[in-house]
Amino acid sequence: MSDFDMMDLPPKLVARLNEMGIKDPTPIQKQAIPHALNGRDVMGLAQTGTGKTAAFGVPLVAQMLENPKKPSPRSVRALVLAPTRELAQQIMQNLKGFCENTPLKAQMVVGGQSINPQIKRLERGVDMLVATPGRLLDLMDRRAVRLDETTFLVLDEADQMLDMGFIHDLRKISAVIPKERQTMLFSATMPKLMSEIANSYLNSPIRIEVSPPGKAADKVTQEVHFIAKAEKTSLLIELLSKHKGERALVFGRTKHGSEKLMKTLVKAGFDAASIHGNKSQGQRDRAIAGFKSGAITVLVATDVAARGLDIPDVKHVYNYDLPNVPDQYVHRIGRTARAGKDGSAVAFCAPDEMVDLIAIQKVMKIRIPVASGRPWEGAEIEEKPKQGRGRGRGERPGGGGNRPRGGAGAAQGAGKPGGVRKRRRGGSGGKPGNQKAA
Repeated sequence: MSDFDMMDLPPKLVARLNEMGIKDPTPIQKQAIPHALNGRDVMGLAQTGTGKTAAFGVPLVAQMLENPKKPSPRSVRALVLAPTRELAQQIMQNLKGFCENTPLKAQMVVGGQSINPQIKRLERGVDMLVATPGRLLDLMDRRAVRLDETTFLVLDEADQMLDMGFIHDLRKISAVIPKERQTMLFSATMPKLMSEIANSYLNSPIRIEVSPPGKAADKVTQEVHFIAKAEKTSLLIELLSKHKGERALVFGRTKHGSEKLMKTLVKAGFDAASIHGNKSQGQRDRAIAGFKSGAITVLVATDVAARGLDIPDVKHVYNYDLPNVPDQYVHRIGRTARAGKDGSAVAFCAPDEMVDLIAIQKVMKIRIPVASGRPWEGAEIEEKPKQGRGRGRGERPGGGGNRPRGGAGAAQGAGKPGGVRKRRRGGSGGKPGNQKAA
């Protein structure tokens, strides 16, 4: 008898979980599901890749099976909000799996797809709706969907919704959902604004935390290369060549830069594709499908893919550009070492990214081992023993060879206490709120 059997779940649902290979609950599932089944609001804090989707999906399906009710036209019994199309699709796949051979129906509405077929599918009402906030508001404005009968609300990856500027959309959506409802909120990190979200949306929630916010998965090995920006591509090609048959996810900061990098990798002989905000939904879907099947081994992405990609065999994550939101680093490297497997996370740090690396280490409360080069001025980082590479790219021979010296790529005020923090954010960095279009 498994732990799921002892949770008083419907036998049909337990059998379905077994068919899907979900036999032993993860820590977040073990703690969250019993409280959710009892009708409690839940705030779940857990790093990415720990099984949060089943932590809310299983009790949601269980309660709806035990209280069958045909939805009214255009109404929604349970609403699941996700920040990105990719994450929404991942949730949708899981919910459909849980609901197989039951009368429950799940639908998804996201941007990047024609709105008219979505309006048509909502006409009869749905049991569960997975949505991105922007598209849901579009449908509400057209009176194509009603939330006045919604009794379950799930906010998944709520911290990323804040990062992407969805706070006002969430307020508009919440205002039309009945106050008598069960709400579950799940997040990988706990920014300060999250307390406002929790107070506004949840009623005396049970708080569950299975790993400290900002902590990476235990089986991820991390390292950083200090390297000039112009040399990043050649180092990436060198490192990718050492494991050409293994899946690797490469993160860039901008859409244009990620597309250019992907084309360079294809010319270098790699089976590469890209996903970012300039790609259509069909292009993104095909790229992810190819990555899952193994036809594509290198996927270059902006942070649109930092969550929602549940591919157990991603062995390597490369931070080609460091994120300027520290928590995003945790989400990125959480794409590897999933389902109990191990993985590697490699970061490239140019002079003007030093402030971002310092912020990442502060959030994670670790010092990332150095694989090559030496820290740019102002860093205090533990060096990893050299493994026969000799002097790495970006290293300063004799303490001064590649020292940043002004110009666009240099850390302003290098050599002065805290000087590296004075550099101006600009160029490709952007602001967290600009990620909404990714």
